[in-house]
Amino acid sequence: MEVVWSLSRHPLTRVAYGLDGLSKWLPQHEGRRLTVLADSAVAEGEAVARVRERADWAGWDTERVVLTGPGDLGGVQELAGRLADSDLVVAVGGGSLLDRAKLAVLLRSDPDVRDRLAVRHRSGLILLSAGSVPRLPLVTVPTTVGTGSELSGAVCLATPTGKRLVLGNGLQPEVAVYDPAATRTLPLELLAEGVLEVFFRLSGMYAGDHRELPVEDAFARTLLGLLVGLGDRVADVRATGGAADDTLRLEIAKLSGLSHQQWLNLGREPAACKGWYLANELSTALGVRKMTAAAALLPPLWRRIADGDTRWGSASRLARLWRAVAEGRSVPTPEDPVEGITALLDDWSIARGLNATPERTAEVARATMRAWGDGLPTLGALALPDVRAALTEAVRTPVPS
Repeated sequence: MEVVWSLSRHPLTRVAYGLDGLSKWLPQHEGRRLTVLADSAVAEGEAVARVRERADWAGWDTERVVLTGPGDLGGVQELAGRLADSDLVVAVGGGSLLDRAKLAVLLRSDPDVRDRLAVRHRSGLILLSAGSVPRLPLVTVPTTVGTGSELSGAVCLATPTGKRLVLGNGLQPEVAVYDPAATRTLPLELLAEGVLEVFFRLSGMYAGDHRELPVEDAFARTLLGLLVGLGDRVADVRATGGAADDTLRLEIAKLSGLSHQQWLNLGREPAACKGWYLANELSTALGVRKMTAAAALLPPLWRRIADGDTRWGSASRLARLWRAVAEGRSVPTPEDPVEGITALLDDWSIARGLNATPERTAEVARATMRAWGDGLPTLGALALPDVRAALTEAVRTPVPS
């Protein structure tokens, strides 16, 4: 099993390339009861079958649990109960499933986490105690790209008031396994959106922070240049009606994971990516995928940065970021960042047409401020009119029939 070194002061997730490594890793752990948590879309797929084969070979008794339904606190509690007799958990699925697995494993180890999650919070951000650590090893096998949940100490939790971001060191899995077999059934449309999700995260942290961090900045620009080249390759495959090969999907998955490494953002403002909070609320309110909302928001958000509104980010850093992106692309790219990001979204065929009435947009703006603004550090100095104006520019007003 090939291990990637971590430079963090916290024990981070070890990374392995290939499911075959489980045959060597599993015998090193005590216990005999292994639970495989599988997304219903991949439960009968190759990745789950290979996990079970290697567990059987290593002498583990395996149980497969197929997860359905909402990933709310009640569902997480139920799952934690089902893991009571497990000695090891392997989660195979997309970001939502991995989030549920991470919370359930932690809740099974530390029941006090439930009290923290059950409290009604105005803030959309929930911080868990540093003392909350999992005593049940978790291995994650992502079947999508972009979220990086397989490596991060963060999860999104569905609540009656919207999705909330939960952060805690105890949410980091023990091992993440990247294997092309896990993403072979991923539609090209979602592969392209996965590339955009990594781009959205990296560019938001880079341009949203005014600090000059030479080493971390160089890493970020390099990753962005590599990433957009891969995104262009996905666009070419979609245009020709082909299929993304194993190497292409694995390289995208690697960059997705790297974008969550803590050393990449050492010293950065943690809430630099303001667009994430707007996209989270907009996607939830309109019932669309987060990257549809993110794509609609990117041009208006970048326009504000380029025009010098420092509350959204740094114009000079955005220009520097875009030069790295333009160099990494395989097609001619406008020099202006706002024109350029619009062209990139079109080239990648990312859907971003959103319809909402002015009244609905105003509701989303108020919900965004309640969860992330009004004195909270996540939106900083941004006020309700600022958020409402950005959301209004991102959506279209439906034409009466």
